[in-house]
Amino acid sequence: MDELKRQAAARALEHVRDGMKLGLGTGSTAKHFVELLGERVRAGLDVIGVPTSEATRDDALRCGIRLTTLDDIDRLDLTVDGADEIDPALNLIKGGGGALLREKIVATASDRMIVIADDSKWVEALGRFPLPVEVVPFGLKATQRAIARAFAESGVSGQMVLRKGKDGHVFVTDGGHWIVDAHLGRIIDAPRLAGLLAAIPGVVEHGLFIGLAGMAVLAGADGIRVVERR
Repeated sequence: MDELKRQAAARALEHVRDGMKLGLGTGSTAKHFVELLGERVRAGLDVIGVPTSEATRDDALRCGIRLTTLDDIDRLDLTVDGADEIDPALNLIKGGGGALLREKIVATASDRMIVIADDSKWVEALGRFPLPVEVVPFGLKATQRAIARAFAESGVSGQMVLRKGKDGHVFVTDGGHWIVDAHLGRIIDAPRLAGLLAAIPGVVEHGLFIGLAGMAVLAGADGIRVVERR
């Protein structure tokens, strides 16, 4: 599986050109991309990156990639990131690694987004992977009730679980927020649910990435498959 992720990362790297401003994703597949990009940089490629998490920032610096922020540049040429699920419309569930807020900010600031994954992430409908919803700690129960109403309005239901870290304590994002993981099974209308969740005051961001990815690079036992959004 790890080799498949690296193959997908290598194919995405073919779209990187000298002088590009890049969004650098978070997660196991994106980590491969950062490492391969670092090899190209050490060989003379001139790019600059914006990382989507502190972990990616550390990886990029270790690999010798120059970094900047969205305060210093207004647009990115390309973001390359992984996904937890990808549907045929190239809508995504992201946030399994907890970086969904920064990932979405960077993706939205990019002219183009390529998502890289092994082909197990390809699904007919989103929702088998728990949907991360990033929330502020204040008023958590009220926010969860509002989230449940949004689920009902969009025709889905499921258990909500407050994410815990490896130490057993509540997981805290780089932005200082908490994450509620919703086990929905199947999301009937992802764009509608995305809009309903975005309107809830206690929700900082959600893991539905709608209309952001322009291309998916999927690596499987039969090789690389590239899917482009129509």
